[in-house]
Amino acid sequence: MIRLKYLAFALVWVGLAAVAKPIGPYPWMHVSELPDALRSVWKELKPEMNENSHCAAAFDSHSDGEKMAFRCSIHIKMSAEGERRAMRYCEEKRAEKDIKMPCKLVEE
Repeated sequence: MIRLKYLAFALVWVGLAAVAKPIGPYPWMHVSELPDALRSVWKELKPEMNENSHCAAAFDSHSDGEKMAFRCSIHIKMSAEGERRAMRYCEEKRAEKDIKMPCKLVEE
């Protein structure tokens, strides 16, 4: 009977781990670390996002919009692909704007 309880506990634990949103090999930052302008964009896009959507940001200034890059992959079927695309889109914009800070995924 004790083994059955441990088995049930283990299954619940595995189920919770499967539901948790994994962060891949990319660096990340909390949404609270974003400049106000980028946080506003995040809040606007959030209703469209699902569990597989990801955004990435890079910024050298908290006030100069020309020194900020923010890109998202919203309508995507696989989380890992969403991470890759968001990072790729962000890196393209970062290079275009000559932003020194590397892109990071944005998480809540």
